[in-house]
Amino acid sequence: MRKMILQGMVMVLAFLGLWFALERIDLEGLLKVNQLTEQTEEKLGELLNDVFIKESPEIYSRDVVEPIDSIVSKVCRANSIDRSKIKVHVLENSEVNAFALPAGHLVIYSGLIDDAGSAEELSGVICHEIAHIMEKHVMKSLVKELGLSVLISATTGGGSDVAGRIANVLSSTAFDRKLEKAADIKAVGYLMAANINPEPFADFMYRLSDGEGSVPEYLSWVSTHPDSRERAEYIIDYIKGKEKKDYKPVLPAAAWTKMKNYVKRKI
Repeated sequence: MRKMILQGMVMVLAFLGLWFALERIDLEGLLKVNQLTEQTEEKLGELLNDVFIKESPEIYSRDVVEPIDSIVSKVCRANSIDRSKIKVHVLENSEVNAFALPAGHLVIYSGLIDDAGSAEELSGVICHEIAHIMEKHVMKSLVKELGLSVLISATTGGGSDVAGRIANVLSSTAFDRKLEKAADIKAVGYLMAANINPEPFADFMYRLSDGEGSVPEYLSWVSTHPDSRERAEYIIDYIKGKEKKDYKPVLPAAAWTKMKNYVKRKI
């Protein structure tokens, strides 16, 4: 009986201790931390976008902006994505690259447009980066790589050197394999929902994988997205398990040609 009473007292004390601890949790403070993180992401997105635009001028030509906007808008409509959350910037840079920034900023280098064999290949890369944005991979990776305090420092006058360090992480460091695969599969889903053939996305991976052993410096999307052949293969396997669709061209041939000609003149 004495043992049972002691056990009962221990349980009561444990309950009271837990209740006391929960009472002391600053829920309002936690909400402020979440709000701070959102504000940090917004400011960080603007700051980093400015960093990249200083290095590579943004392209405003209708020959480029309208086709890219058409692709992004089509993908967003078909996948119930708020188009206003995706802020696209096409920059004049010969690197074959595209990457997501915090707060929905999506950077596409003109070198990627020049290198793409079709609008569908380009759409696959765009969808991959949109997937990173929608799945919050960007901030998760930055917090893991650099820590939240460094990110906050960059948005509160931490200096251009901090912003440059963060920009380098985003444009030259790969996400881990799990996040990359998740973005690949999500991208295929986006493409299929928008009635865009996903096979050229795999073709793009296959084509780039041919040079993976000695990747030229300008092929940045390869160096930050390793194992392209393996990824192409699991994309194809994933597509095989889906119902065949009558895919339509994502862009009119004339619009694609105009865009390609414009960026070729600029490279």
